Amino acid sequence: MRRTSLENVLIEMQVLDPSSMDRARQVVAEKGITLREALSATGMVSDHDLVTALGRVWDIPVLQVIGDLEVDATLLEKLPVNYLRKYVMVPVKQQGDVMVVAVHDPAEQEAFYDITRALHVRDIRRVLAPRQEILGAINRLVEMKDESAKDIMEDIEEEDDEILRDLESIQDITAMETEAPIIRMVNRLMVQAFRERASDIHVEPYQSDVKIRFRVDGILHDVLSLPKRLHPAVVSRIKVMAMLNIAEKRLPQDGRIGIKLGDHSVDLRISTVPTVNGERVVMRILDKSSVLLGLEELGFYPDDLAIVERLVRQEHGIILVTGPTGSGKTTSLYSMLSRINSPDKNILTIEDPIEYQLKGIGQIPVNVKVGLTFASGLRSIVRQDPDVILVGEIRDLETAEIAIQAALTGHLVFSTLHTNDSASAVTRLIDMGIEPFLVTSSVNAILAQRLTRKICPFCKQQYFPESESLLEVGLSKELLGKEGYLWRGAGCKECIGTGYKGRSGIYEILMMSDSIKTTILKTSDSTIIKKQAVQEGLHTLRQDGARKVEDGITTIEEVLRVTQQ
Repeated sequence: MRRTSLENVLIEMQVLDPSSMDRARQVVAEKGITLREALSATGMVSDHDLVTALGRVWDIPVLQVIGDLEVDATLLEKLPVNYLRKYVMVPVKQQGDVMVVAVHDPAEQEAFYDITRALHVRDIRRVLAPRQEILGAINRLVEMKDESAKDIMEDIEEEDDEILRDLESIQDITAMETEAPIIRMVNRLMVQAFRERASDIHVEPYQSDVKIRFRVDGILHDVLSLPKRLHPAVVSRIKVMAMLNIAEKRLPQDGRIGIKLGDHSVDLRISTVPTVNGERVVMRILDKSSVLLGLEELGFYPDDLAIVERLVRQEHGIILVTGPTGSGKTTSLYSMLSRINSPDKNILTIEDPIEYQLKGIGQIPVNVKVGLTFASGLRSIVRQDPDVILVGEIRDLETAEIAIQAALTGHLVFSTLHTNDSASAVTRLIDMGIEPFLVTSSVNAILAQRLTRKICPFCKQQYFPESESLLEVGLSKELLGKEGYLWRGAGCKECIGTGYKGRSGIYEILMMSDSIKTTILKTSDSTIIKKQAVQEGLHTLRQDGARKVEDGITTIEEVLRVTQQ
């Protein structure tokens, strides 16, 4: 009866025509499933339309979008999250002693009555909602209940700490793995770090306590201080998750943890090292579902962006990106590759490690244990008929020589070097043992970069800078115009009181012009090479930073911090 009603409603809504309905009935007969399941499985009807039709059939209100939840998150103590997800139901509003519950399948009666009994309210009213809306609301309910690691720590302090006594022995640690407080605290640390946009979590043992720190926008912040006696349990929990040897405390270990946070797949790269006060752990957070930034979003000014666009479309040569660790070199290279990635190009990379997985690009991870180094991997890549090659880093003469050879034989090669500025990259290559004439004939351009923190938009305010600080970045009050003010962040909840939120790049691009080539053939002195480049119009990292200070993107202090030689 109801199946016929659903058919009629869908046809009335003009969502399905009779021939489509015939196909759906055929699927029902072949697979022995309900009409609703057949329509969902084949994608003939969107979840939105199906929910609307079911609302008419069952005479139940429909909620297409679940907004703010008007319920107490402590409901999760009565309703396990896994149960809600299994039956796709979630409480969304409490009106006096009536609870409104969003459900996806109105035919699911038993679970609905279970929830009715568990909540102990006078009445429960159903509304229908799309599956993704309900699952998203469940995730938000979990977030509302989430304790911070600090809250859990206070709970542990208040509890009878028998479970934490004498944890130095392996037996006690093994028993500890089943204890909820430490497990909850480690989980909360990971979730909290992800929510606060941290790139790394540090667990640092000292003589009397253990410091937990997050690196946010390139700067470390203290988050939590733990009693020293909790250190073995916390480290053991992390090691268990990363499948490392919990008994081995004398040697460094590396591992990884794959976790899911809502809709995000997150990889944690784990590194442990023994110190005099116990094992120190650093967890690098890599959001696998994060969207790769386009070139326009990296912070290039239009003039620099035009140069980069031109460079990535060249047929051969080397493009080097330089800067210290954590200056965004890999992100820039991936954005460049994405810009030129197309079906008619064979793009291959050798990386250590692979930070983003790029569709349509062959990526090879370095594996030193089996002899796969940058040099050996690059040698194999050249035989794979590539058009474009990315070498994660040029670390030695052998890698440099193969990269140059590849560039000279018609390949476009991208790579990185750890140098302070663009001109120093030339000096580094020559110091490695590369002949100057090979550098000038193979390198197309060198891009040096740094990451500066951006002023928090939520607490951004004007101020009048001192002349001395302006001069340090090459600005003056005259250049700032009549108003003469700049911007800075006052510090608020959104930016954890720092005044900064997010990061933007500052860049200098050294083009390999004829005069620069001539200078390199005469000398490898980076100062002379840079002086020549500045005469030809190169704007330095600090000058690019000064432009961003003028535009209210960052502050003088940030530019000076990242460009100090």
